[in-house]
Amino acid sequence: MELDFITENSIIYVLMAWVVIVVSAKVLKLERYGVEIKAYSLVYKNKQVQSVLTKILGRTKRGIRVFADVSVIAGFIMMGFAFWFLLDNISKFFVAPTDFSELTVLIPGVTLTSSASITYFLLSIPIVLVVHEGAHGIVAALEKIKIKTGGFAIFIAMFAGFVEPDEEEFNKAKKISKLRVIGAGATANVIFAFALGAILLTNPLFALIMPEPLLSAFYELPQGVLVLSIIEGSGAEEAGMLANDIITSINGNQILSPIDFPSLTPGETAEVSVLRDGEALDFSVNITPAPEDPERGLIGIMRDNSLAYKPVYNFIEWNDPSVSMFLLWLWMISFFIGIINMLPLPILDGGKFIHTIIDQRISEKSVNGIMWGIYGITFALFGLNIALSYVKSGWFTI
Repeated sequence: MELDFITENSIIYVLMAWVVIVVSAKVLKLERYGVEIKAYSLVYKNKQVQSVLTKILGRTKRGIRVFADVSVIAGFIMMGFAFWFLLDNISKFFVAPTDFSELTVLIPGVTLTSSASITYFLLSIPIVLVVHEGAHGIVAALEKIKIKTGGFAIFIAMFAGFVEPDEEEFNKAKKISKLRVIGAGATANVIFAFALGAILLTNPLFALIMPEPLLSAFYELPQGVLVLSIIEGSGAEEAGMLANDIITSINGNQILSPIDFPSLTPGETAEVSVLRDGEALDFSVNITPAPEDPERGLIGIMRDNSLAYKPVYNFIEWNDPSVSMFLLWLWMISFFIGIINMLPLPILDGGKFIHTIIDQRISEKSVNGIMWGIYGITFALFGLNIALSYVKSGWFTI
């Protein structure tokens, strides 16, 4: 049975898991391996990171140089996209509520609602952090900025990876060098997401999150959703719908897959369009309540829930659904961590990026005033998204 994280018990589950982790770390005596264990955190630091990064840089220096330069431009683009995402999401709440993305303070755009999604999340985070912090470290090595330590930290339900540059050397570095180092992490995450997305274009599951016109370019679209059977005495039967009809729209909303079915209210009349032997037909269907949930409306059909999308580039066989879901989660988390990290907030790369740009151009007092103004605007946008997510699903949607 899936663990629903939109219940009042979610915090209890998280705290129970955290207690198990801390106790296990104590029993295994992980302090011997450099792990700092506290009641609220586990932190691991390694001082050998510099030598590892130098070896990697020695073999890929030319490519890393190009990547470092691209990271500066990409930093501005990702910051702009992050602001657009937050503003667009707010407008969707009022204009198109079904398209509103529920945000989490962990990773905006990513919502954990089951035990399976939590598993994929936990498996994805270490990979994403290695890519992110590794990029920071390699570009720092390129710019001849010493890395003191590197590692990871867990704060109950929040994860973090880090490379710790020598603060004195970083402050003395050229402004362009600092921008390259700061922008590298988020850029690496997004590039990784694009590379993974190119592979996932061969997967029917990826079609569910592809926007137009990319969806039509990379997938053969289904006509609609096949009706397997009609429930006796239902609104669909009364309206004259039959098995093997293909539903193409409901209340004017195009239906390409089961996920496109809108929420319906018992007692209302839904306008359902179908294809029957190639002929387009329209039905007015009385919506009836679901036996297990009287507030949820049913058309009265048994439908085909398989994905009928066919990838244009179909050279990979995706036989294991769990692998597909894991890679989809890895893509999603990598992309959103990269983008959101460039928001100008104190704890994110975007804050450091903006501060580096305006620093030393004006007085320190003016810099601080401008930064706090930017932080305030960003916090307001972010906070409004979180508040609207609460209005839609409650505090415990993480």
